[in-house]
Amino acid sequence: MFVEVWPGTPYPLGATYDGTGTNFALFSELAERVELCLFDDAGAETRVELAEVDGFIWHAFLPSVGPGQRYGYRVHGPYDPARGHRSNSAKLLLDPYAKAVEGPVDWDESLFGYRFGRPWERSDADSAAHQTRCVVVNPYFDWRGDRPLRIPYHESVVYETHVRGLTIGHPELPPELRGTYAGLAHPAVVEHLQRLGVTAVELMPVHEFVNDHHLVQRGLSNYWGYNTIGFFAPHHRYAAQGTRGQQVAEFKAMVRTLHEAGIEVILDVVYNHTAEGNHLGPTLSFRGIDNPAYYRLAADPFYYVDYTGTGNTLNVRHPHALQLIMDSLRYWAIEMHVDGFRFDLAAALAREFHDVDRLAAFFDLVQQDPVVSQRKLIAEPWDIGAGGYQVGNFPPLWTEWNGRYRDTVRDFWRGTPGTIGEFASRLTGSSDLYESSGRRPYASINFITAHDGFTLQDLVSYNTKHNEANGENNADGTNDNRSWNCGVEGPTDDAAVLALRERQKRNLLATLLLSQGVPMLLAGDELGRTQDGNNNAYCQDNELSWVDWGRAAQFSELTEFTGRLIRLRREHPVFRRRRFFEGRPVRGTNLEDIAWLTPAGELMSDHEWTAGHARALTVFLNGEGIPEPDRRGRPVRDDSFLLMVNPTPAPLSFTVPGIEYGTTWTDYLDTADHTTGITVAAGAIPASAPRYGPRDVITLEPHSLRLLICTH
Repeated sequence: MFVEVWPGTPYPLGATYDGTGTNFALFSELAERVELCLFDDAGAETRVELAEVDGFIWHAFLPSVGPGQRYGYRVHGPYDPARGHRSNSAKLLLDPYAKAVEGPVDWDESLFGYRFGRPWERSDADSAAHQTRCVVVNPYFDWRGDRPLRIPYHESVVYETHVRGLTIGHPELPPELRGTYAGLAHPAVVEHLQRLGVTAVELMPVHEFVNDHHLVQRGLSNYWGYNTIGFFAPHHRYAAQGTRGQQVAEFKAMVRTLHEAGIEVILDVVYNHTAEGNHLGPTLSFRGIDNPAYYRLAADPFYYVDYTGTGNTLNVRHPHALQLIMDSLRYWAIEMHVDGFRFDLAAALAREFHDVDRLAAFFDLVQQDPVVSQRKLIAEPWDIGAGGYQVGNFPPLWTEWNGRYRDTVRDFWRGTPGTIGEFASRLTGSSDLYESSGRRPYASINFITAHDGFTLQDLVSYNTKHNEANGENNADGTNDNRSWNCGVEGPTDDAAVLALRERQKRNLLATLLLSQGVPMLLAGDELGRTQDGNNNAYCQDNELSWVDWGRAAQFSELTEFTGRLIRLRREHPVFRRRRFFEGRPVRGTNLEDIAWLTPAGELMSDHEWTAGHARALTVFLNGEGIPEPDRRGRPVRDDSFLLMVNPTPAPLSFTVPGIEYGTTWTDYLDTADHTTGITVAAGAIPASAPRYGPRDVITLEPHSLRLLICTH
């Protein structure tokens, strides 16, 4: 087949259709020759030499090529693994900048650069018949005036979810839309999110990824998707409308629909490693294009540095690897209209040489980038390398998944002694972690549960993990769950145990939504989702991991409770301050913005903070003590609250503090209530609601939390 070839341009990288043809550009400093491979509908391959090279970027313009064209590359260059060189023109390679990818790989031996069982021996078996293809896409889309929502962090409530897992079992979705981007944009799903009141969905990886070879061999799959091979392409399997570029338009339509509903879209992105694995992994893209540029190589360059537990680490010290990451982020922000990014194992991106460096080049680039710096940036602030746990140490522009919040709140509510001081720090935004670096309470992304670990239902139902379904003899997944089964391991018909579990779930959710910082919910927790005690369901693309919408009726009260908590938070700015509490009198009064009281209604002493037996407390939150103005510069005023917390297994008497804190108090929330727990709706306090005065005594049920509002 004759193909007309023009010189083209070195930028932009990737395949760029402009309405008249497509420009192809590929970086490789190692290459000696580069061939563009075009595939027709029958799979026949036509090779086009990229004769133009500028600054190690090989390029050409093909006026006859348009959207839907399948393509890949063959890179000719040195193959010397002992020196870190792994070029092999027998391997069809994916474009690192491909905007769409069609179909899975099948793990044939030809995909590997060596002979099985002989890793030092080069394999020249052609991989084209077994490799997926890149696809040229049409960049044009009618956004209908869509713009970033720019919801402030302190007004955000994040809902971590999985495109496939949230939608595949929804009974109101047409079968063809289940498990897809279009399914996530379906009115039935959007309405559920709106009823809850969440402001953002944080999507688990949607960059193109592949299933790990070892999982395929065991009949499993990489459900979570932390195995990226294409940093610009939406994962083809989540598309209902087709995979010849239609997945791009479908993803954009999903974002547009969610924005119309007032919901932001945050992507969980995996820039720390790729799906090519260690020295025994396949040659799918980066390894065959320029191995030393894209990967961190060990002192013996036959091997890879691995800070991620996946076999390799992206080489963020190389300018073209850094450019790849930044170009990808800008593409998703500008072209796909996403509102933010959660960076998986973000500490790996901060490793300049060995130590984690908060001034690493990656953070410098993000800081000065006019697009990326204005999106939400959320770090998972750890990796598996030495010194990789970096909670609290990211630069001021960043927010962080606060693992210390998760651990402390779990410990507190399961009755671990000596946690009351740390619980107070986490409840008020973790100033010990963030204030000294100039950050605000919303630097802390607070969570009790996430995709990695127990669901909320399992957190109160299991003491230990039950990961047998993963086929690893229950050796995978963490043993540090900080969970409590409430007396029985797993499912039970014991009414008392079931009631306690529901109360504990309400306690944990109430703590999360009443804490300073940004709350993040795990999808399905409001529906009682269970994984049968599996705390590492990364390979379970089945009912074990999917949201079971059939449980919605059984757990409707929990769903309602969650939604009311979110509305409570939205209506009362004292629970979502933009600045840390100071613990000092405000505006010429004698009342602090926050006060810590014993159950007897007296100020906590230093001894009571450190006493091992101290477990319960009352927190006074001063609605007149909010220092920051609203968006128009007006003072922010709110009601004042008393938060009484009893994590003990016995009823406990709490005394309302003195008249200086308030003259009349009314119940607002009680997690011992087996229904919604919230007695006030939209600020309307029922006339029948009980009133309490100074020094009145209130009994809190075991394992419960109570919130009182000052009604003067």
